[in-house]
This record gives sequence, structure tokens and C-alpha cells, in this order.
Amino acid sequence: MTGAFGEVTPEKVLGLSPEELQAFGITFKKVDYIRSAARKIASGEFDIHALRTMSDAEVCAKLSELDGIGVWTAEMLMLHSLQRPDVLSFGDLAVQRGLRMLYHHRKITRPLFEKYRRRYAPYGSVACIYLWAVSAGAVEGLKDYAPNEKNDGRKRKNKGDSRP
Repeated sequence: MTGAFGEVTPEKVLGLSPEELQAFGITFKKVDYIRSAARKIASGEFDIHALRTMSDAEVCAKLSELDGIGVWTAEMLMLHSLQRPDVLSFGDLAVQRGLRMLYHHRKITRPLFEKYRRRYAPYGSVACIYLWAVSAGAVEGLKDYAPNEKNDGRKRKNKGDSRP
């Protein structure tokens, strides 16, 4: 959008039709969410500049008040737009996959994730970027240790098989 319209502002977003916004590859539902957020920011109902002075937890909670923004989206906005240095998202599947691959875990539970979050603090955002790269195969020889649902002993193709 920046290439087409320059600086992206709430007013510029509201000046575009839903079809023009969708042309950037945004679904109509997300266009509704974006336009709703732009209206709240433009009217002063949502003070986007106040986010800079808030703690990470406060920013996440405040952003999550906007339609269409959950915890993961708030965390990604904190990392990419607000450039917060210590964002590591439990809800990011690539982060979980990177942790499984790097530390040879079958599953990343919340307590295990919190252990790694503390280890990476105060540079969780850097760790997040590296874990995305690990998840995408940047380190040769690493594999994902997540159980394969087809072969984890709980699901059987053969309905007559009585094994647990």
C-alpha cells in the first residue's frame, strides 16, 4: 500500500473503497476490520500514539479491543510495527515448530514455552525471527519432532485394529 499511496494513514484508508483495499489481497472481512480500526483512530476513539508508552501486556490488551485483532495479531503488530524488542508469540505455529526443531521437543506446552521466553528475554523478537527461519528450514539437518498424527498410536486406519 505504501508504494501505491505513500504513507498509510487512517484517512487514506477510509478514502479507499472496500474493493480498492481488497485489490491488495485483503479479504472483505479483513477490509471491514481495517476500516473499523481506521475510523476509531481517525475519530480519536482509539489513541494509536498512546501505544508507544504502554507495556507490552497493555498494548496487547488495547489492540485486542479492536475488531479482528486477537493476541497473535497484536503481538505481530508489536513486533513489526511498534518494533518491541521482546515479543515471542506462543500462538505462532512457526515459533512453536522452530522450538520443537531446535530443542528436539515433541510438543511445546505453555510452561515449556515460558521457560524459553524467559531464556530469550529481553530479546524475544530476535529469537522469534530466528525461530521462523529455523522453522522454514534455514538450518540443515533439523527436523520437526512433533508426533505424526497418522502414526502416533492414537489413530488407526484399520478400524478393526483393537490396539490402543
